[in-house]
Amino acid sequence: MADGPIEERLITAPPATDRQGGANPGSIDIAVTANRTSRAISQVGASVTIVGEEEIINRQPTEVLDILRTVPGVTFTRNGGLGANAGVSIRGAQSDQTLVLIDGIRINDPASPGGGFNFGTLLAGNISRIEAVRGSQSVLYGSQAIGGVVNMLTREPTGELDAFARAEYGERDTAELVGNVSGRVGPVAASIGATYARTDGISAFSGGTEPDGFESLGFNGKIDVALADNVSLDLRGFYADGDTDIDGFGRDANIVSSREDLVGYAGLNAAFLHGRFRNRLGFGYTNIDRRNFDFDAGVETFDANGENRRYEYQGVFDTGDLAEFVFGAEREESELRTSSYGAPPAFADVWINSLYAQVNTTPLDGLSVTGGIRYDDHETFGSAITFSASGAYSPDNGDTVIRASYGEGFKAPALYQLFSEYGNAGLDPEEADSWDVGVTHSFLDGRAQAGVTYFKRDGMNEIVFLSCTDSLLPPCLVNDPPSGTYDNIARTRADGWEFGVSLRPVDEFDVSLSYSIIDAFDETTGNRLPRRARDTVSLIADYRMENGFGIGATILVVGDSFDNASNTNPLDGYALADVRVSYGVTDNIELFGRIENVTDEEYETVLDFSQPGRTVFGGVRYRM
Repeated sequence: MADGPIEERLITAPPATDRQGGANPGSIDIAVTANRTSRAISQVGASVTIVGEEEIINRQPTEVLDILRTVPGVTFTRNGGLGANAGVSIRGAQSDQTLVLIDGIRINDPASPGGGFNFGTLLAGNISRIEAVRGSQSVLYGSQAIGGVVNMLTREPTGELDAFARAEYGERDTAELVGNVSGRVGPVAASIGATYARTDGISAFSGGTEPDGFESLGFNGKIDVALADNVSLDLRGFYADGDTDIDGFGRDANIVSSREDLVGYAGLNAAFLHGRFRNRLGFGYTNIDRRNFDFDAGVETFDANGENRRYEYQGVFDTGDLAEFVFGAEREESELRTSSYGAPPAFADVWINSLYAQVNTTPLDGLSVTGGIRYDDHETFGSAITFSASGAYSPDNGDTVIRASYGEGFKAPALYQLFSEYGNAGLDPEEADSWDVGVTHSFLDGRAQAGVTYFKRDGMNEIVFLSCTDSLLPPCLVNDPPSGTYDNIARTRADGWEFGVSLRPVDEFDVSLSYSIIDAFDETTGNRLPRRARDTVSLIADYRMENGFGIGATILVVGDSFDNASNTNPLDGYALADVRVSYGVTDNIELFGRIENVTDEEYETVLDFSQPGRTVFGGVRYRM
């Protein structure tokens, strides 16, 4: 980030705190994603979880799912081991209703059937901070943010030369290398990193014997150029190239799924009026290319490419103590190319233009109020208007915070749902109304915090695949699809509770406990939504001694669920325990090791697809 009055960009954060929840004495957690500007957690009405750099390092994650699975209100599914297709659901919403950002850049796949994001190949690597915002966030983020937003931030440029490196090896010939270098030369500050991982894996099919491996190479980079005291150029990029062995439904298979992600952003930042009027003009680009090749049949079974181009302006005007205005305009252009078994490819494209505005005010001491509105004009379904409002009140300088928020969300039909051979060009957007209310309280001089939140969301016009074998519904009669099509026929409801406690009983000992209850139903059928467990409990504990020795554990308990919409295929709940140790050999070099799934629990998040058993890892990391 450039020196001078430019204090923020989309989406950048100040140095991360050790632990979400405020249990670190003297720290102030800062959230950026919730309001697209930096605000103290005590002034944010939305439900936000922040996982900072120290916690990510201490927990030794290989993939981002290792972190997200313990966030309150979040559940995940995965079709096998590392690298397999995986989705994240927030508060019972569909996985493709989660908006995913990396360094503030939208990375949802325009070529996937629902336009969602596959977390399976996303490694933790050089990600140093994660912000998860729960509840509909379409006013600031537009389409897809019905369940919430997950924003992952890679390592920031630094003023002085800084370096981070990690190498580890484990069972199933699993290896990972991570490196990142950052620093400043004159007006240019940069952070450049790379990640490599491979594993022989497990059999994705639970009844199979052939292991399904995974290999990935990735790069990340940020460059800030100070053009003047009040003007800077902001460049960001992310690239990942991975191959995953996958199985067919109900059988071992020799199929390799290749995926290449290219994400980029270029922005010009300018601040005026002594930094009170901050402007950003930017261009974001996402291209995800996917191919599946069946080596037994000697044929490419699937080929798809999704491209997203996003032109955007954002302004932030700070009037002082009274109000801060956030406003902007965006144009998003998405393209799809898809083909199966060598058939001629199908092409489709769509655009959406948007305007949004939000005001953040502090009318009284301890009270923060936010309100916003967004207008979207979509090429196929027309226009949509969404509203949001939230508030946070603290009567005791942040020790107790009462929060409430209301948000409207929408999700434009995916290109595949509109224009594929199964598509329906007459689809309307999915819509949702969500609200929550909660309270957190810090005590013991900030060494402990407890909180509870109640949430509710109603979803309308949800898009489902409709079998046309025996159906006389209009989409089947008008479109004449090969076997089925998509239609807006589902209504959903989700409500529940999120409880959390975080403690720091002594310095360097952190404990976090959360319990989520999610009741998610299809109101059309009365059935529970598939693969959404009602109960989830997570416990995270880490203790670091003065002699450099550290020990920690993560426990995750997930309740029963159903694999299918008709609720005829149950999925048993499970309990997982990971333990970890570390030892600082010097101020810069640290040895570490962990055992994942200590009890060798056998479980499935998707019926007939297995998950890794007990696995041991060890490695070394270096921090300058």
